[in-house]
Amino acid sequence: MLILRLVAVLVAIGIAGSLLAFVFTRDRRYLALGWRLFRYAIIVALVFFALLIVERVFVPFV
Repeated sequence: MLILRLVAVLVAIGIAGSLLAFVFTRDRRYLALGWRLFRYAIIVALVFFALLIVERVFVPFV
């Protein structure tokens, strides 16, 4: 769980850094990078929570 929190903080720093780079340079690839990081982070979080739910459902049957 500690590793997941560390990864979440690093992704948040990456998104904030890319948005800050966009504000200073007005280069749209930083904005695209931040959006891509956000989308992948949401997908990974949804998969992680889905696995937690599946574990809660199926563990009592084992």
